[in-house]
Amino acid sequence: MIEQQIKSAIRDIPDFPNPGITFKDITPILKDPVLCDHILEAFVQKLKHTRIDVVAGVESRGFLFGLSLACKLGVPFVPIRKAGKLPYTIRQKAYSLEYGTAVIEMHVDAFDPGQHVLIHDDLLATGGTVTAASELIYEMGGTVAGFAFVVGLSFLNGIERIKPISDNIIILADY
Repeated sequence: MIEQQIKSAIRDIPDFPNPGITFKDITPILKDPVLCDHILEAFVQKLKHTRIDVVAGVESRGFLFGLSLACKLGVPFVPIRKAGKLPYTIRQKAYSLEYGTAVIEMHVDAFDPGQHVLIHDDLLATGGTVTAASELIYEMGGTVAGFAFVVGLSFLNGIERIKPISDNIIILADY
């Protein structure tokens, strides 16, 4: 049921950001507070047997549901941001993209060593960003508790890339 609700709300944008790509735009979901609440409740139900000490949201759309999810779970939220956006002492992780490299950062005091961190983003594509986020979490002494995505693009095989990190992968609507 939640999958159908999400899919009916998502808007396809052809040829964005590049020709041949169909962008899955989740912003129409944000206009529906009831659907947003259903999404959060679906995550909470699917995560009820998972130890989660912290929710880490990946910039920028991972912030949209990540903070609310952390609040519903009663745990802290930490942002994982693109390079140069966090004001305090940070740890960085560079990773490869299809056409170059990128860097993500997290504050050094984002969580305590040994804590279980759930990584949340709006969409799982190739898994590159959340793999880098996982490596950063491990380097900082944390454990990846799992992954939570609103949307997954299974044809890009991101799930196969992140499964060795954690098989606790939640995707509410898969394409």
